[in-house]
Amino acid sequence: MDLANILPQLWTSLVWPLIRLICFISIGLMVANFIEALNWTNKIAALGKPLLRLGNLSNTAGASFSMALFSGVTANTMLSEAYAQGKMKKKELILANLFNSLPTYFLHLPTVFFITAPLIKGAAIIYVGLTFGAAILRTFSIIILSRFLLPPNLETGTTSSQIDGKKREKLDWRGALQKSWKRFKKRIRKIVLFTVPIYTLIFFMHRGGVFTVLEEFMATYLSFLPWLSPQSMGIITLHIAAEFTAGLAAAGAMLQEGSMSYREVILALLVGNVLSSPVRAIRHQFPYYAGIFQPKIAAELILYSQIFRISSLIFIGCIYFFVTM
Repeated sequence: MDLANILPQLWTSLVWPLIRLICFISIGLMVANFIEALNWTNKIAALGKPLLRLGNLSNTAGASFSMALFSGVTANTMLSEAYAQGKMKKKELILANLFNSLPTYFLHLPTVFFITAPLIKGAAIIYVGLTFGAAILRTFSIIILSRFLLPPNLETGTTSSQIDGKKREKLDWRGALQKSWKRFKKRIRKIVLFTVPIYTLIFFMHRGGVFTVLEEFMATYLSFLPWLSPQSMGIITLHIAAEFTAGLAAAGAMLQEGSMSYREVILALLVGNVLSSPVRAIRHQFPYYAGIFQPKIAAELILYSQIFRISSLIFIGCIYFFVTM
């Protein structure tokens, strides 16, 4: 393949997506800094105040929870900034990131539902309902964990890491913008320094077939699931080796032909969701997480997130399996 063909492909598949990613992270960073500079954290956190008090979580965690309804990048950037400034301990950072599971789910809910509904029809309501139940389960599990792992503060109901005993300076919009820009310039260099090489490495690993091998390996060895029908194997394989929509399309065709029931399709999609999660997290989530957090912390956050996500889906899936037997 000559250079004339390679360059347009690199621009379309690597350079332009990387520019977009940096732009989104930059916007999230600027918004997070601006909110912090104006001291709006407490006001935004008010949306999740009851949950914050119950879980001993800080106002920053609450503001991140609220922002996750609109932008996952901004929500994570708020956590990263608080951790970098010493306002949040690592333990709370991990718990706060996991706490955002529910609003993050809501952020993607319309897309997921309007993709699944035309393809698997009535089964979409059950499937989306089960994944929603898993998201609620994760959120309340984190609240319970936070209740025991984080120290309460009797004065504010938040963690002591948020209390520094000093009244913060009040800035007008112009002053807040200047302060935000100053912090932005300092952080964006580090973000680009980590994001660009990691994203590029993941890109070439994908093009080199590393993820394809992993996905094919996972799709091949499904003999440990004898309760799945042969048709389910095709849905799961497509879910893992291709994309979510490929598995849905196969499921829709099976339903249309009457060769699979709603129950079989839903179980196959849940299994495909569980098995495909780790590889998709490395491929799609890690590059942008490594830009917002330090790479080591990014890897830890993704690891804990995947453990909770997979565990909740398995738990909900098992309930559905036994209830519908």
